[in-house]
Amino acid sequence: MTEEQEHYYTQHPTIEHAEQTWKFPMFDHTLTFTTDSGVFSRQTVDFGTRTMLENFNYQKIPTGKILDLGAGYGPVAISLAKILPERHFDAVEINERAVALVQRNAQQNQVDAQIQALQSDQYKNVTDQYAAILTNPPVRAGKEVVNGMISQAINYLVVGGTLTVVLQKKQGAPSAKKLMAETFGNVEIITKNKGYYILESTKV
Repeated sequence: MTEEQEHYYTQHPTIEHAEQTWKFPMFDHTLTFTTDSGVFSRQTVDFGTRTMLENFNYQKIPTGKILDLGAGYGPVAISLAKILPERHFDAVEINERAVALVQRNAQQNQVDAQIQALQSDQYKNVTDQYAAILTNPPVRAGKEVVNGMISQAINYLVVGGTLTVVLQKKQGAPSAKKLMAETFGNVEIITKNKGYYILESTKV
């Protein structure tokens, strides 16, 4: 099975390992990431995730943990943990290979005390409530998966907590915006950049 056939949202990847380690600058820190075949955007932190991180207003969210939903190898949780040492994070992934990489990457960036990596299909094994949920949802997994990640988020946020989503316009950002407005009663386009929309709703 080729990497193209075996998607990054596969629970138990069987594609042959091809690990690589590289550096990436984020928030005035140089981070070190180890990635592998069978995980999303293994060559670099993808543009959508970077745009979401750069526009996430962490200063306005309540106290509490942050959920990185569909965490991949951990760039969102790890980047934020470096600048928010008082916060704790759950990095949730269906892909067991990615979960192991989150743990390794948290250790090599000295934020492993802040980050818990958790294998879960969407919110299935999630039990806490969060000050914020951030997600770059796996569009290739289908609209039902993406919509579930958005619509169920309200049940895992404290009052005042935010859901921040990055999606391309051509991959369903307008319909996601509508769903967020219906679910939360509010939605804001934080920014648009090269076809990517950063959408945010607040639990009121």
